[in-house]
Amino acid sequence: MPIPNKPLLWLCAAWFALGLAAVVSPGLALAWKIAGAALLVVALADLFAGRQRRGSVSVSREVHHALPVGTWQTVYLRLTAKVRICGWLSDRHPPEFGDIGLPLFFRLEPGRWLKAGYRILVTERGRQEFTAVDLRLCSPLRLWLIAETLPVTSSVRVYPDFARITQYTLLATDNRLSQIGVLQRRRRGEGMEFHQLRDYRQEDSPRQIDWKASSRMGRLISREYQDERDQQIVFLLDCGSRMRARDSELSHFDHTLNAILLLSYVALGQGDAVGLSTFGHEHPRYLPPKKSVATVNRLLNTVYDLQPTLQTPDYLVAAESLLKHLSKRTLIILVTNVRDEDDDTLGPAMTLLRRRHAVTLASLKETVLDELIEAPVTDFDTALTRAASLEYLHARRRQTAILRHGGVQIVDVRPHQLPVALINHYWERKRAGAL
Repeated sequence: MPIPNKPLLWLCAAWFALGLAAVVSPGLALAWKIAGAALLVVALADLFAGRQRRGSVSVSREVHHALPVGTWQTVYLRLTAKVRICGWLSDRHPPEFGDIGLPLFFRLEPGRWLKAGYRILVTERGRQEFTAVDLRLCSPLRLWLIAETLPVTSSVRVYPDFARITQYTLLATDNRLSQIGVLQRRRRGEGMEFHQLRDYRQEDSPRQIDWKASSRMGRLISREYQDERDQQIVFLLDCGSRMRARDSELSHFDHTLNAILLLSYVALGQGDAVGLSTFGHEHPRYLPPKKSVATVNRLLNTVYDLQPTLQTPDYLVAAESLLKHLSKRTLIILVTNVRDEDDDTLGPAMTLLRRRHAVTLASLKETVLDELIEAPVTDFDTALTRAASLEYLHARRRQTAILRHGGVQIVDVRPHQLPVALINHYWERKRAGAL
């Protein structure tokens, strides 16, 4: 459908003004009629010529086939034209994505090409589709914009934020992990596997000194220990309704996946095997614990299209299902959002899992609740909101206290704090020999 462009609107406005002048001065009536006829002829001729330009512009899209969620990415569009032409371009990216830079203005010469880019904010995981490119081509006199849609399709996979793994790797290489909050505590010296003998260092504990070796060598020799290896970690991931909350651009579920991937990378680097089991959705998934270098990629491909559902999680059924797959002692990390109504299945599930395995419960706090409590009370409605929030938090604390009293270790943090909190918890358990 043709769209009147600004020059045509200005000409119509001028013709309308001439008509008003003709009312005051009848001698201008003939000029007004001639101008109107001329404007009509020129506009129709320009419209006809503009319609002939359809199909004269070709567009291709350049976008990475794998994108991390929660990041800004650049999409490039390559344009070529058979004639001299200008116009506006808009890309039909996935509707959940944000964008900066659209629509794009372009001007092309015959046989030349142009590469233009815009930015997208990737906010939704899974398989996403770019469906088409919308053009508004200027007619030769620029009186009209001729709309045209080109079926330029691209399919991308949006994964959890694997850029965090790259950041972790770089910081680990430079021994700067404290910048993201990872605490590297000294080893306790007990419950570790013997690694090697080496010269004594000033910071070594006296318990590390090997007196027999020191006597033979004539100098102090220390035993060096390493963390136990060949252990197993399995994430038990809640995909139910309570993981749908969203406090920022990323949902609680997305923060959880980022944390799982980052901790998996850390654990694999320590020689441990990592697996995954999901529940709270129609088709639960299970990835057996592996410690190969390809495990992170397998995790990415297993979870990238997972979305939280409306189902109510049944922790006991999930625990029973997971135990069918595990024969070796395993650290099971259940990631969910603890509520006060979890008494029926969460407690029994924790008891069942702890009979043969080490268990950690990672629970996500809703940031919005803290904001509601800290907000000033100005009227009756805000007072009710604060009272309801306090009651909910009190019930939640009561539930976590019951679980802690039963021997369950709990990591209770806000979603954005989960990656670092889980890594620190892993180090604590591993160096205490409690996996």
